[in-house]
Amino acid sequence: MKLIISRFIAIIILVIPGLLAMKGFLMMKDDLFNYLSMHGDDNVTPVFAWLHFGGGLLLFAAGMSFLGGWILTRDRKKNYVGPRFRERQKAEQPAAKNTL
Repeated sequence: MKLIISRFIAIIILVIPGLLAMKGFLMMKDDLFNYLSMHGDDNVTPVFAWLHFGGGLLLFAAGMSFLGGWILTRDRKKNYVGPRFRERQKAEQPAAKNTL
């Protein structure tokens, strides 16, 4: 039962950033569509909603970077990544000599 609960929590942790990224993408898409559709209406001066678009871009970038980091970390643990994405080994430094 404990395994089922922990997997459910892991799925929820992945779904929330995915939903945020989706919402950000939809916000950006809607802003672009509204701006382009305003050009066909002579009664309205086209104004781009930069703040709304920027908020959508921020949500999209945050959600996708979280999901990308999650996948990269998981693949590093299972050794599925190429040499470019492997963790670099820390070089051992020679022991310092104590001279008094």
